[in-house]
Formats: sequence, C-alpha cells, structure tokens
Amino acid sequence: MRKRALLSVSDKSGILEFAQELEKMDYEILSTGGTKRFLEENGVSITAVDEITKFPEILGGRVKTLHPLVHGGLLAKHDDAQHQSEMAENGISPIDIVCVNLYPFRETISKPDVTVEDAIENIDIGGPTMLRSAAKNHAYVTVIVDSEDYAIVTSELRDQNATTPETRRRLAAKVFRHTAAYDSYISNYLTDLTGEEYPDQLTLTYELQQPLRYGENPHQKAAFYRSPLGSDFSIASAEQLHGKELSYNNIQDANAALQIIKEFKMPAVVAIKHMNPCGVGTGETISAAFAKAYEADSTSIFGGIVALNREVDAETAKQLAGIFLEIIIAPAFSKEALEILTQKKNIRLLTILFDGTKQDKWNTVTVEGGLLVQQPDTFGYEDAEIQVATERQPTDAELEALKLGWSVVKHVKSNAIVVSNSDMTVGIGAGQMNRVGSAKIALEQAGEKAAGAIMASDAFFPMSDTVEAAAKAGIKAIIQPGGSKKDQESIDMANAYGIAMVFTGVRHFKH
Repeated sequence: MRKRALLSVSDKSGILEFAQELEKMDYEILSTGGTKRFLEENGVSITAVDEITKFPEILGGRVKTLHPLVHGGLLAKHDDAQHQSEMAENGISPIDIVCVNLYPFRETISKPDVTVEDAIENIDIGGPTMLRSAAKNHAYVTVIVDSEDYAIVTSELRDQNATTPETRRRLAAKVFRHTAAYDSYISNYLTDLTGEEYPDQLTLTYELQQPLRYGENPHQKAAFYRSPLGSDFSIASAEQLHGKELSYNNIQDANAALQIIKEFKMPAVVAIKHMNPCGVGTGETISAAFAKAYEADSTSIFGGIVALNREVDAETAKQLAGIFLEIIIAPAFSKEALEILTQKKNIRLLTILFDGTKQDKWNTVTVEGGLLVQQPDTFGYEDAEIQVATERQPTDAELEALKLGWSVVKHVKSNAIVVSNSDMTVGIGAGQMNRVGSAKIALEQAGEKAAGAIMASDAFFPMSDTVEAAAKAGIKAIIQPGGSKKDQESIDMANAYGIAMVFTGVRHFKH
C-alpha cells in the first residue's frame, strides 16, 4: 500500500518542493482547496480529500476534513490488531504524514480595521483537529506545522524511509505548542469582546525571540520571549543595528528607559542604570537634552543605557561616543551618527517605533507559583487634579520643574525621590526603606543644585522630616500625592520655610 501525506497549508512557502520530494518517494498526496489547486498547477498529482470521503466540501469550506475516513487514518495505531480490523471493516487507509498551517487568525485580528465577522471566519477548525489527531498519534504519524521542518523530514525519509521517533515527538510537541498558542489568541480576543476583566483562566502566549547567554548572573540560564500581539513600542520590537547581543540585564534596563522616555514630547534623553534613571534631560535639541542628562549624573551614566526620543545626529553621536555606554536607543540614527558610533565594536544601537499605537493591556510579574497582572501606570501629570496645599503658589518655572520631576519619579523604585529643575534631574534617591532616606540620597547627589530646585515624591510624606530636609537644602517646591493623616504637619513645615507644595491625589509606587 502506498504511503499517504495530507497537505493543506495557508503558507505556501516550500510546500511545492516538499510535495515534489514526497512524490519522488511514491507518496500519494491528499489535499484540499487552495493547496490542491496550487500543487496541481505546478504539476503535482493530487488526490482530493472529497474523493476519499465521498462527501463534498460544504458550508463555504467550513466542513471538508472533519470525517472518519480522514481522522480514522490519522488516529489508528498501526500495530493494534483491533484498530487494523476496524479500519479494514470501514475502508479506512492510514495517513502517514500531515502538513497543515492554520488560518491566519493572529494576522487578521492585528489589522486595525478588522471586523468581528472577519475574525470569526478566520478561526480554523479542521486544521487544529487534524494537527491534534496526528500529534496524538505521533508514534506512527509525522506531523508538520512549520515549513522550517520540511528539510529534516525529507532528509530522514530519503535516508531511512521513515522519520525517527525522536523527530516525530519533537514535531508533535511543536504542534501542541502551536495549537495552544492559536487557541489563546482566539480566547483572549473573544474575552476582550465580552469586556470580562479577570477571566477564570488567563492564557498568555509568547514566542522565542532569542536565547540569552545567561540571566541576571552567569549561573542563571535565560531566554527572551516576545508577545506576538504586544506593544509596538518595546524592546521586543526593536531593530538592532550594531553591537553585541543583548543580555538579560540589558533588556530589563532598556525597557525601563523606554517607559520613561515616552513621558516626554519635547527632545529628551534618559540614562538608566540598574532599572533606575540616573539622569533625565530635556532641551530644544536632542544634543542639548543629552548634555543635561549627562550633567545630571556624569558618574552613574558610565556603562549605562541611554534612550533618546529624536534621531541621533552627528553632533549628539560625538557626545555619546565620548563615554562608555552599553546601549543607545533612538527612533533613528543619521548616516553620520552611525559612522561615528559603529567605530565602537560592542555598543548596541537599537531603533524603536516611537509612534507605535499598539500598547500592552496588562503588565505581568511572576511570583513563586503564580502571576500578578495589573494595568500599566499611564497616569501622568496632565491627568492629575493639582491642588496647591500651601500658602505660597508655585511659579510658572517651578510648575515646569514639578511636571518633569513627577514624570520621572513614577519610574523610580520606591521609596522614590527626584530633585529636578525644569529641564533636568539633579538628584535621585531610589529604593530606600524610608522616604527621608531616599530624600537624603537625592539631596546629597544634587548638592548645590538643590538650591532653587523642586522635589517630587512617589508617595505621601508620613512625617514632616522630608520637607524639613528639603527646605534646608534649598528646595523651593514639592510635588507629592498627599493623603497622609499627617499632611497638615508637612504643609505647616512647608509654610514655615516658604515652600510651595502641591498634591496630585495619586501615588506611583514601583516595586
């Protein structure tokens, strides 16, 4: 009896050559629809599935392979006497190879103007059913869902007239991963349509972007996966133009830089070290903005990650090239800038789609045995209902500085304090166990630049000690959420020193 292969693919790449190889090895090739027409037009002899089932495609193609003569051939055990007897009794022949691609559901729902009807029509039923049947029976059936696997299958068939058990199992595992991901796209799409925020089961799917040399430390294995339907404005969507492969820590730091840089519309530069900003600067030009970010902390920026929200020109490239940086991220690099920066062998140069419209709906964090999900913290200065709590009103210049400080402090690890003026940070205190400790670090870093600057806090002041420390350093205005039982003590302290203090009503804890 001739061996049989069922081919039905939406992705035609490589399928003709694969079918021709099978034909040379005397396989009978079964097919349907567009794949059948494509192969026949290119000279491959095809047996239509409906010739076997004696049942036509119906319901606009929704039903064509859902038939016992197909699935019996896929699910029968070749060495089971009862199975063989039932196959003979019912006129079922085995199918040895299944090659199926699924309807492009993910690609369909990625279109900005997709309709629900179009999405529903692109839910494949017969394809996943055949794949799962063949994958379950991989002890006997070779199942292919990825054109990259045509070569290994044809090679093994040529060499030994069969695929190895190891290959069949590997391909079956790939199939079940593929169908699980496919189902997750469908379930999440339909769940979003219902408006259900917290479904009883949450299924997320990611695709391997790259294995990494190691994780946070050399003794930890790591890999980078991307969400196929995730944000455009992300490291996963970046194009690397130059430099070494990204590391685990590079990716974490680069992501932190992007979350801050997107807060700014005017030319801005963010320098990151260990997922905290060490300097943020703005200016009329991107070169001026970098000069401010560098001035903010010329020590910590060494070995850091820098994100810029304008094209890197030659002038800025010369500034960047003057210090050791791990990564530079920007919307683009001019030809002259690339010529300057690529002279450094290892520096990573990344471009990001800064005007990407697709945003992640949830942030996720794994904990031992579980997963936390939350909405991204997109609450900005413009969203706040600013209330001046003190006798003195902030000046216009102080309001601009308060806006910058508030935009940055939400991205600093709590407890967080940022000291800034209207175009740059001058001191940042991050991750301390009490707020006055973070304030002391930020003020010490700011030094003389604290005089006349502002202070931003991610959460309220439980004591007036932070206000007093700020006042003694010369801080002129403070922005904080308010909401402490001891707010009045902080207000009184600010009034005593002539500090303007505003409340936003919203905190920005970042753990």
